[in-house]
Amino acid sequence: MTLTTPPGTLRAGRREWTALGVLMLPLLLVSMDVSVLYFAIPSISADLRPGATAQLWILDMYGFVLAGLLITMGALGDRVGRRKLLLGGAALFGLASVAAAYADSPGALIAARALLGVGGACLMPSTLALIRTLFRDAAQRATAVTLWTTVMASGISLGPVVSGALVEHFWWGSVFLINLPAMVLLLILGPPLLPESKGTAAPGRFDWAGALLSLAALLPLIHGVKELAEGGWRPLPALAVTTGLLIALLFLRRQSRLAHPMVDLGLLRERAYGGSVLVNLLAMVATVGFAVFLTQYLQSVLGQSPLEAALWSLAPSLGVVIAAPTAAALAKRVDRAAVMTGGFLLSAAGFTSLTLIDGDTPLWAVLAGATVYASGLVSAMTLANESALGAAPPERAGAAAAVLESGTELGGALGMAVLGSIGAAVYTAAMPATAPAAARETLGGALASPGPVLDAARGAFTDALNGAAGGAAVVMLLAAALSATLLRGGKPAAGADR
Repeated sequence: MTLTTPPGTLRAGRREWTALGVLMLPLLLVSMDVSVLYFAIPSISADLRPGATAQLWILDMYGFVLAGLLITMGALGDRVGRRKLLLGGAALFGLASVAAAYADSPGALIAARALLGVGGACLMPSTLALIRTLFRDAAQRATAVTLWTTVMASGISLGPVVSGALVEHFWWGSVFLINLPAMVLLLILGPPLLPESKGTAAPGRFDWAGALLSLAALLPLIHGVKELAEGGWRPLPALAVTTGLLIALLFLRRQSRLAHPMVDLGLLRERAYGGSVLVNLLAMVATVGFAVFLTQYLQSVLGQSPLEAALWSLAPSLGVVIAAPTAAALAKRVDRAAVMTGGFLLSAAGFTSLTLIDGDTPLWAVLAGATVYASGLVSAMTLANESALGAAPPERAGAAAAVLESGTELGGALGMAVLGSIGAAVYTAAMPATAPAAARETLGGALASPGPVLDAARGAFTDALNGAAGGAAVVMLLAAALSATLLRGGKPAAGADR
């Protein structure tokens, strides 16, 4: 293997693969920051003493800003250069990490988390868009996207584990300072290893009004869906969702009238891209929506400590490491839509097995079902990401990656709402009417109750997990049907590399 790619060839060499490795470490940390505060929040609360509302914003601000700015930053990277945006995002992410680690008030920490969200929004679409530039050979690009998807999914799972381990030995600010080495490494190695790339078409003016509309649409939409998932139907969250949808319509109408839009609506209408965005969104509905139930089952029903539960929840990743590359290799020989359909069907089978869990089910059986659904899901998501990226022309790679990732964020919020509502309804119906009101609402409200009530609550939560798994299985069957119909026979457009 040569050090650099020989002139005139599409095949990537050692330099490109090394550059991919440099991109993966910050990607891992950016995805970890979504969940890294789960175990650190008690220490933060004891030190900074935030109120209930401030504590929620400390947890949620990063994800909201990240989701709201993805489309803007993806389109901006296409204009000013993806490497330039990536390195700027790395510098901001590093500085914001230091500010978060040494924040001396809830407001300062919330502001630092917002800046981390801005930096993450610069980094995430840029990493995926640069893969489009580094790997022009479709087979090599598929392998690179497989690694990208696996690292992103692993980061979300690793966040709680890393958080628990660091807080056990250091102060809470350490969960932010671990970002610094990766960002410094990216700033040092990025310029010589990563090629600059941006759209070659005449860009015209950047659509700042569209950027504001996309932010104004996604923030209330995702926030409202999350609030509805956590607290049930209420007027204000419902109004936020409605407002977000209306602004999204205004954003799409504006994009349809611009000569140089931020989002190429014509690309969304292509089956290889639009279909991939849709099935990827459905995959995140199942992934994020069910993860809450599995984590709480391990802790509150099986009695594991938070760190122990987080470590066991990593077990399904072992299957993913094998399944995702296998699916990518299989997709080189047969229609990728068939492989994606098979992945979603495998995931549906895994979720279906989890509808049979009861009080006597051994832990290994639960983890086996989780491994099956995770393997099928990530395999299908990998192919969806690669299909969408291949369908996008190189000059729009940043915006295309950002739309794909925005769908991922929205899918996660919808998953919490839809599967959370199913689980809550099943739990309430399974609890005896004589139980205290708090115990009938959530399992957490029953933890301090007498033994018989707590046993009933654990049984009811197991039923709720069964119901959520059934809902996730239905979502996977829908994703399989869409893959088989929308993506059948379609191959991602390689696009002329310019």
